Amino acid sequence: MTNLKGFLPMPDIDVVNAQLLSLLQDDGRMTNARLSEHLGMSETPCWRRLKRLEESGVIEGYQANLNRRKLGLGVMAFVQLRCSEHDQAATAEFQRIVQTTPNILSCHNTTGADDFLLIVVARDLDDYSSFVDSTLRRLPGVTSIRSNLSLKEMKASSKLPVAAR
Repeated sequence: MTNLKGFLPMPDIDVVNAQLLSLLQDDGRMTNARLSEHLGMSETPCWRRLKRLEESGVIEGYQANLNRRKLGLGVMAFVQLRCSEHDQAATAEFQRIVQTTPNILSCHNTTGADDFLLIVVARDLDDYSSFVDSTLRRLPGVTSIRSNLSLKEMKASSKLPVAAR
């Protein structure tokens, strides 16, 4: 397979790559030496696998997982938005606002009665109310906002199931 500039084919997710990805999801700070030890291989081939997974985009980056409550963000809301405008300009402005608003953790364009599902965090209910007024109601074309507040987080994970193919 020929590589195009800036494009690498996705590496095969064999048993070793699946184990490597699982280990990194458990501990993103794991050194190459520890990874190679866990995988039972020498460091250079382990490093090559890791680089190929990064360069192909399977691994998009590394981050610390923070406790939102300890940062004073006690409210998590699932917000369903319905929009009346779907033209290119309104969509571009909507995406710009969503992507640059730190309180919006994720946004999904969905099927069904609503157009978007957002996950939003706030300090408390007053802060969330202010966020709805100052940000969500000002999004272009929004005609309906429905919020569901999380009462208890039963599971929170960004770990994906990884299996060899």
